[in-house]
Amino acid sequence: NLDTSVGTESNINRPHYFLFMEVLTETELRMRFDEIVDKIKNGAVFIHPTDTIYGLGCNALDEKAVEKIRDIKKRPEAPLSVWVHSKEWIIENCGNHKWLDELPGPYTLIMPLTNKKSVTPSVVKGKETLGVRLPNHWFSKVVAKLGFPIVTTSANKTGEPFMTKLENLDPNVEKEVSFMIYEGEKEARPSKLVNVEKEEVKER
Repeated sequence: NLDTSVGTESNINRPHYFLFMEVLTETELRMRFDEIVDKIKNGAVFIHPTDTIYGLGCNALDEKAVEKIRDIKKRPEAPLSVWVHSKEWIIENCGNHKWLDELPGPYTLIMPLTNKKSVTPSVVKGKETLGVRLPNHWFSKVVAKLGFPIVTTSANKTGEPFMTKLENLDPNVEKEVSFMIYEGEKEARPSKLVNVEKEEVKER
């Protein structure tokens, strides 16, 4: 069973007008964890909470699922980031750096990708770097249980406002998503982009 702390889910209002996407709370995810893991392993595209905003995710080893996210976002070439389960994964596949001391946290570290087989090619689209996230958020325990990285990118079409609550989820995104893990409205900005080689930090 997934051991996570449970938030105040009784205060979450879930609209009933979603036709395609199932909306789950943290508790419901825990109760159906094995089923949800199987869905992710088998290529489901889903929306998940983070320490900043809501993300669009899938198995980062599944080429077809990653291409579906690119199609949803209308983002054919720009690299995508991944949520990994540990610093050890980052060191093994991207090398070590002092910025890892800032993790877990609200950062996307742009790092050299030393193991090209650690993600499917559509994640990086030929780039030599990979954006990695290790948020300070209970969903990191889910990623750890999965045992593989997931794509994590804002749950919106490229150039459109990012999703912070159910009410501002783009219907054209919602209809392509299998399920969503929801924990209420988010008020943060997207993660900071950190190019570890250039020592550049970019707010978004």
